Amino acid sequence: MAQVSIVRPGEGEILESGPAQIRILENGEHTEHRLGFAEITIPPGFPSPLQHRHAQHDEGFYVLRGTLRFTVGEDNYDAGPGTWIIVPTGAPHTFANPGTEPAVMLNTFTPDLYIQYFRDFKALIDSGRPINAETMKPLWSNYATEISNDYAK
Repeated sequence: MAQVSIVRPGEGEILESGPAQIRILENGEHTEHRLGFAEITIPPGFPSPLQHRHAQHDEGFYVLRGTLRFTVGEDNYDAGPGTWIIVPTGAPHTFANPGTEPAVMLNTFTPDLYIQYFRDFKALIDSGRPINAETMKPLWSNYATEISNDYAK
C-alpha cells in the first residue's frame, strides 16, 4: 500500500536561504517525483531574484499572507492572500515582497526537481561565496534554469 505523508505545523525540512525561509512539505518522495511542495516565508523588502525561466518544470504560487509582486516579462502583478499563479515551463518570471510585512506562499514544482535546488542554494550561501551571476550560473544550469536576459535589470 502507498504511504500517506502528513506534515504538521512546524514539521518538514526547514531551509534558511538568506533572509527567506523555505519549509519543504513534499520533496517528491511520496509522489514518484511528480510534485514538490514548499511553504516559503519572504521578509518585507525582499528583493526579487533575477527574472528567469525553467526548462523542465512548471511552478505554482499560492499566496497565504502578505502581498507579493510577480513580474512576468514586463508586466507586474500584485498578489494578495488567496491568489494563485501558475508559471508554465519557459515563462519568464520573478517575485518580490515590496511590502512592510512578511509574506507567505505555497510553492509547487512539477516535477519536483527544484526542491534540491533550494538545498544546493543554501549550501552556496553557507559556503560564504558571493551570490552573483558567476557563482549562480552552474547551479542554474544544473536545474535547467536560465536568466531571462530580455528582462534582466
